Amino acid sequence: MLCLRKVCLFALRRYQARTLSSDLLLSQINSCTHEDEVFSLVGRNKARLSEKHVGIALNVLWQLQKKRPFPLRTSDYIRNHSQFLSLCILAENKVEHMENEAIVDTLYSILRLNVEGHDSLAEVLVAEAWKRLERQVLLSLPALSKFALCLYKQRRHLSPLTGKIAHIVNLKLDSIQDIRILSVLMISISDVISQSFRDRLLQKAEQLLREEDEVHFNYAKRITQFLQNVKLTYHPLLEKCNKIFLKSASHLDLNNISIVFGLYEQLGFDSAEFRLVAKQLLSESIDDYHDPETFAKLFFILGPMAGSKVRERLLVTAAHMAEGFSSHQVLVILKTMQKMKCRNSHLLNKMVSVLHKHLDSYHVLQLIKLTQYLVLLRCHDQELFSKLKMLLFGFLKSSIIPADTAAIIRVLAMLPSSQVEEIIINKATSILPQCRLHHLNYIATALVKWNHCDQLHWQSTSELSVRLLQKLNDCGFQRLQKARNLNLLLEELTHANGDWLQEVIMEETVATCQRLIDQITWANVLRLSFFLIKTNHRCSLLLDRIASVTVQNIDKIHPFEMYFILSLFSVLNYDPPPNEEFFESCIQHLTSNLSCFETHHLVLLGHVLAVAGYFPPALIKTIFNVSFLSKLDAQLEVLPDTLKQRVRSRLMKLNRAVCLECPEFHIPWFHERYCHRVFCKGRSRINPLRQHVHRMLAEILGGSHYARMSVLTPYCYEIDFECILDKNKKPLSYMAQNVLLSDLEGIHWRYDIKDEGRKALPPGAQRIALDFLDSKAFSKDSHHLKGELAVKKRHLEMLGYRVVQIPHFEWNSMVLSTKDEQLAYLRRHLYETQ
Repeated sequence: MLCLRKVCLFALRRYQARTLSSDLLLSQINSCTHEDEVFSLVGRNKARLSEKHVGIALNVLWQLQKKRPFPLRTSDYIRNHSQFLSLCILAENKVEHMENEAIVDTLYSILRLNVEGHDSLAEVLVAEAWKRLERQVLLSLPALSKFALCLYKQRRHLSPLTGKIAHIVNLKLDSIQDIRILSVLMISISDVISQSFRDRLLQKAEQLLREEDEVHFNYAKRITQFLQNVKLTYHPLLEKCNKIFLKSASHLDLNNISIVFGLYEQLGFDSAEFRLVAKQLLSESIDDYHDPETFAKLFFILGPMAGSKVRERLLVTAAHMAEGFSSHQVLVILKTMQKMKCRNSHLLNKMVSVLHKHLDSYHVLQLIKLTQYLVLLRCHDQELFSKLKMLLFGFLKSSIIPADTAAIIRVLAMLPSSQVEEIIINKATSILPQCRLHHLNYIATALVKWNHCDQLHWQSTSELSVRLLQKLNDCGFQRLQKARNLNLLLEELTHANGDWLQEVIMEETVATCQRLIDQITWANVLRLSFFLIKTNHRCSLLLDRIASVTVQNIDKIHPFEMYFILSLFSVLNYDPPPNEEFFESCIQHLTSNLSCFETHHLVLLGHVLAVAGYFPPALIKTIFNVSFLSKLDAQLEVLPDTLKQRVRSRLMKLNRAVCLECPEFHIPWFHERYCHRVFCKGRSRINPLRQHVHRMLAEILGGSHYARMSVLTPYCYEIDFECILDKNKKPLSYMAQNVLLSDLEGIHWRYDIKDEGRKALPPGAQRIALDFLDSKAFSKDSHHLKGELAVKKRHLEMLGYRVVQIPHFEWNSMVLSTKDEQLAYLRRHLYETQ
């Protein structure tokens, strides 16, 4: 008994000593300030290292690296150190004894040290964690999010294990109260979730963002990344994330700004405020970016919104660095040049010379994009296009994905001197049954282009091409007839454009949408509205349904989306049956949420409502305010040129509409110089039709001095012809009347802005405005006048004109096939009783 007691006491003392020693070793590892200290401790105590020591050591190595700036990190040195290899072997041997969270921490640490995802230790750690999850061993939420992120970084985002984690998140979602944990989980499981689960995650993210006072940039970045992963432009969350980015702006570097711009571009979201901040930050530090990688990012962000001096510096620097650009960076530069509409031949030639050595490294989608950029930039290097054609044909022969095949055929048709060949026809024919509508549209567009551009070669393949077009049309009709899901149909139609959609399948497409009308909900009215705006189609049944669904679900539709829905009715000049209720409900929803809109979006919204005949006081007073207009001017400087011109034009039209229709607002007309400059720059050319009609008007009225062509009215409407009839319907000569006119190279400008024009006319005399309306003035396959032209008629009448609008379908009809019939038609409209 005494001997046994001695043995036990000896064992206890030895255990206590070992515990004390182990605790001391753990403390020493934790207190290391350099990786060599860690490796020294590992080398001296290898036999004594437990699974806890190993996990802590690997974690400390990562924490030491984390504290250093990227350029000063030494991950390569660590991974190649012999003691690091020892640590990895020890960890692999002791993994079964590790605690749950230690497994995750160890996996995270080695991946952050750039150990390959297929390394044996990484594989063993993932397998052990998977086993424990299968045994219903629960990880804490922080550990679960870290493990999910590790799998995402290992590109296991489609694995069953990721699905298992998604299932756990689904069960525990209500208990997650940390936006950092949620944001990590969202991007990690984004590829394996259902639509309903996606919506729950979005709602949870909105809730946590509302509750948090300060949210880190990275969390907002991850949420935006999640939206990009699930291909959803969800405005409520994007706006919240954008505000976080703006708050963090002063601390952002080029890399983070580049990430945000890239995400926004893929989501189709834009923020003029973020653009302004980015422009200011990067313009101040433009000289700090000397290497090709960072400069390519700078060029991508700053190029499209730079002023002339900065733009020139960027172009010169890009040309100077050209030889050092990688294949990806060349793509970025060309893409940005195309955005900038840059025609700098020196830089383009430099990029082309570099491209020759990179061509073989591009995959098929990159080659497709590259071809598009070069064609749009008007590159003339035939040798490069020949190489591109050869590579594209190689990919075409081996392609088994219908989307890729259709895209290759489309860009082949864009190449200079391209010809339709039998291999293209055969390949297209083989994939037609698998093609979506927009893929069919790509192929149809290519065939039509080849037909127009190369009639001689087309004749040799015409029989095959005609059969292909017929089969293509049949496939399109069959796909529409078999459609059972409106959301899937609208997704395909979003990417379909051009003559094939408009001329061949439009009628069947609209009929299909009508057949699926019961599937129109608040969630898809925006996409359906986009489709009807794009196709200019006025279908009363669909429009009424959109209006009804919108009114019933007004609180579920984001105000920015409401703008596009209203645009549909405004552009097509359509009043749904409960007209007042529809517009008033929408306007009330919008005016109570004006803060959701950027300044230029408010201008576009104001114009859309003005065309529909609505002028909400809150919106009008917000827009026509000095501080608002100053802010608008600043933001316009960073918007793309096309959008910038559209906003300025819409502001002018809104200003005109308010002055004419709402004088009680006392808004001055301040666009005279703008209109003068725009019309001088893009002045109308006198076309043969105008000359022909002018001669006929001279014949009817008694001389050319009784009618004017291309007249600019007060408030700057351009009309094709103007004449004056007295109270007895006799024409008045412009030479005889003291009417102030200025002949501006074919455009006649009247400066009598308010009452001067009327004072210059004898009592009872009246001006007549005669306009010819082409097919763009009407809805598709309809005689219904669109909104802009209806407003123009209303405004001209307010200015004292009698407006005569000549529709193309009347003027070009067989009824008016002779000159005498045309003369009689014009005479009848000119002299008709008011």
